[in-house]
Amino acid sequence: MEPIQYAARLNEFYRSQGFPPYNWTINEGAPLMRLAKPLGRCRIAMLTSGGVSRKDAAPFNPQARNDLRLDPIDRETPAHFFAINDDYYNHADADRDINCIFPIDRLRELAAEGVIGEVAPHHYSGFMGRIYVRTAVMNEAAPALARKLREESVDAFVLVPA
Repeated sequence: MEPIQYAARLNEFYRSQGFPPYNWTINEGAPLMRLAKPLGRCRIAMLTSGGVSRKDAAPFNPQARNDLRLDPIDRETPAHFFAINDDYYNHADADRDINCIFPIDRLRELAAEGVIGEVAPHHYSGFMGRIYVRTAVMNEAAPALARKLREESVDAFVLVPA
């Protein structure tokens, strides 16, 4: 079986909508590092890019371009209190169980079992795609998020893409 030519399909999809070819980011390395302490003592937060919002928050616009909105989500938010506002993927399963795209209950279970130290005060939802201003993400939005994570003493950050 041949791998899906994801980048080629995306380029064709956006070209059909009148967009220029996408200038993909190529990373020569990854700024990964070992945890400074055991996972069982780490505070963990998550980010989903799946268009997940609290039901009492403004919904994401699935057709928006360059939307750098990033919603903080309180760690105590119940799993049934979310909506998915994205039309770029089939989220029928996630509509039934938000943990498919935003494993908030699973993270709480890991904390209760002592696998992780604790769940951070906030998780985040945003960066849901169709962002063409990479410099704004790299120079503004991502550093602002990193500052929030540092302020909340987050040790590890789990990215959950849609």
